[in-house]
Amino acid sequence: MGRLSFKALTIFMAFLFTLLLFIAIATLFFVPSPSEILEALKSEEMAYSLRLSLITASTATLLVILVGIPVGYALSRFDFPGRSAVKSILDLPMAFPELVLGLALLLFFGKTYVGGVLSDIGLKIVFTKLGIIVAQFFTAFPYTVRIIYAAFEEVNLRYELVARSLGYSEFETFMKVTLPMAKNGLFASTIISFARSMGAFGAVLILAGGSYMDTEILPITLYLNISYGNIGMAISSGIVLVIVSFLAILLFERLEGGGHNVVRG
Repeated sequence: MGRLSFKALTIFMAFLFTLLLFIAIATLFFVPSPSEILEALKSEEMAYSLRLSLITASTATLLVILVGIPVGYALSRFDFPGRSAVKSILDLPMAFPELVLGLALLLFFGKTYVGGVLSDIGLKIVFTKLGIIVAQFFTAFPYTVRIIYAAFEEVNLRYELVARSLGYSEFETFMKVTLPMAKNGLFASTIISFARSMGAFGAVLILAGGSYMDTEILPITLYLNISYGNIGMAISSGIVLVIVSFLAILLFERLEGGGHNVVRG
């Protein structure tokens, strides 16, 4: 009886708070009129913001995956001096607000020797579209590395040892054995990276600025239009972000669910 009561309580809480969250999100779709949303979606500002968001988020995701795969593999397979410190530092951006990350990036690329050298060779990052990609990269990178690390941890080391014993080099083993076996985790990390990049706000606002029709991605559109009092446009950009996030999480859950068997009572 006690077990049934506890089970009922936990299921009730799961449904209750899921319902509250669903109602809060659904409010975005029902508060404005359909004509208001349609007008905002067809506006030049929304088209520019959506296009820029897709381009920068896709670019940032590609870079995150290219860097994240070797980093995640190194952390999952090799013991080296400073490994724990590397893992801790990579996790740091998940623990503090995006605004702090944006400020750190602004100071690094604007006030240090590295930032000066990049500017001298024509790579201007502060208050530019390139700054959007950089901010999105550093926002998504810690989450992506975590997922990639977990994906490689799921691959049994014995398969790699067998491949090496058959004459494969370390790189060939990685490309022909490890990567294919970790493909679901890599796909999931790509989806999450894209979703985090699309939703990046604080770091983008500080590093790239929130310039109208210049460095204006969807979260900036929401912020600017809330500031102007243009609620219809703000809600419409929020709806687009919710749809993108929902599709990303749906794909992520399907990929993650396919690789795990859970015993349920």
